[in-house]
Amino acid sequence: MPTSRDLLSEVWREACRHIEIEESATAIAKTIASQLPLRALFVLRVDTTAKTVETLATGTADLSSLSLPRNVELSATPWRRLAAWLKAGNVVSIDGIKDEGWAEALLPKEIDADALVGPLRFHDGPAGILLLVAQTGKSFSAVDHRIAQHLLEPFTVAVENHGRLHELRSLREAAEADRQTLLSRLGKQDVNEDVVGARTGLRHVMERVELVARSDVPVLILGETGTGKEVVSRAIHTRSKRGDGPFIRVNCGAIPPELIDSQLFGHEKGSFTGASAQHQGWFERADRGTLFLDEIGELPLPAQVRLLRVLQDHQIERVGGRSPVHVDVRIVAATHRDLAAMAKERTFREDLWYRINTFPILLPTLHERLEDVPALVRHFVQRATTRFGLPAVTASDADLQLLIDYEWPGNIRELGAVIDRAVILGGGRRLEVSAALGLGRRVPLQAPADSPTMYEVVPEESLPLTPPAPAPAADDIVPLDVAMSRHIERALAATRGRVEGRRGAAALLRINPHTLRARMRKLRIDVSGFRD
Repeated sequence: MPTSRDLLSEVWREACRHIEIEESATAIAKTIASQLPLRALFVLRVDTTAKTVETLATGTADLSSLSLPRNVELSATPWRRLAAWLKAGNVVSIDGIKDEGWAEALLPKEIDADALVGPLRFHDGPAGILLLVAQTGKSFSAVDHRIAQHLLEPFTVAVENHGRLHELRSLREAAEADRQTLLSRLGKQDVNEDVVGARTGLRHVMERVELVARSDVPVLILGETGTGKEVVSRAIHTRSKRGDGPFIRVNCGAIPPELIDSQLFGHEKGSFTGASAQHQGWFERADRGTLFLDEIGELPLPAQVRLLRVLQDHQIERVGGRSPVHVDVRIVAATHRDLAAMAKERTFREDLWYRINTFPILLPTLHERLEDVPALVRHFVQRATTRFGLPAVTASDADLQLLIDYEWPGNIRELGAVIDRAVILGGGRRLEVSAALGLGRRVPLQAPADSPTMYEVVPEESLPLTPPAPAPAADDIVPLDVAMSRHIERALAATRGRVEGRRGAAALLRINPHTLRARMRKLRIDVSGFRD
């Protein structure tokens, strides 16, 4: 016959072996029946908030049909007595608690033999109750009492594991529900769907993505606003060995300068006013994953110094911290600015530029990949009809031609917004592309008064250009910045505030659009004042 020590070892083994507490209870009941005259055991969980007791598991040593109420809610007095016993009590015989109000409500009325009851306690409060019922006509000895006392700890662990398991299941179900909601809003079936245009307009881009995804070198994605830099960065992440890790996106231009260190590297409790708890920064949250630094050109110079140190040492130091924290993060940066020109103008650190420019990927504008417009339109139409709960519609050949002929200064982001408007204006019957583009003027139609307003599309080439402002007199010598500012403003006035494209100010001035924007920021030129 096994000793009590051997019995407890086997009980612990069964408690830790099984994930479900019902399986643990069944296995342990059969184990302890070799030494105790056990008929059945019950594990009950206590809910201190709802003041209820729930039967979690039942274990029997034979074919007993003994059962307990599934869920019992106690009134104030029985609950108060139960809470006091759970806090300070030990294993007792059922005869010693029959007069307690809670015992009558919880324990089986058909018990016709001896029974032991013991409290299960977490380190911070009550956990539940363990009930051992003896075989008919038999009773538990003093040795059985001591064994039952030792059983409380493994059963407490089993109850705790049960709670954690169900909490994880609830979190997983909530995360899956959120995932499905997001996919529904995006009009996707899966997060890792192919990038639209991967085999056509973005073929060369995706070839470079496949090349670099397998390594951990930093990647710099260059492209105008709205060209899909985040989509490409996610493609790099999902195709890498870090695909199962976190993908964290940070818009560097949206972080206030005084909070950059705290947001990127985290802070310790009490490190500054308002730091009421320790905070993990974006680098720690992206550990073993990818950190996407969007608009990296907007980072202030002091933050660029600290970012360079992290890239070199793979260590961060929280604000107020005293020891470095190792991080394993792959960096993907993106910008629409001309970082090379900024490095020469000393508005971006040259050493950081060389560090992040290990593997650059240049994204084409939408105007440079017009063959992808039909596929993109189908994608955005499906997404919009799903999001807005409207019937599926398709774009006509005339609609597609109209979209192909448009310049798309806002690139794919503008196309998505135009399709959203076209779907809404069409009301699920058709796409109102011409109205959504808003390129033309309103014209009255011979139609009923309640009919929708239509638009006449005017080709962009027929729009008259604003005459340029008069040039300064030849002998009017002005500072170079003033002359440059006037010249850029004349170009913006002539192009109605358009910076990019064939009829944009950059083309008129024969300058890179990114360089032009950088000079406009330096000269404090607001482009919105030149638009209609």
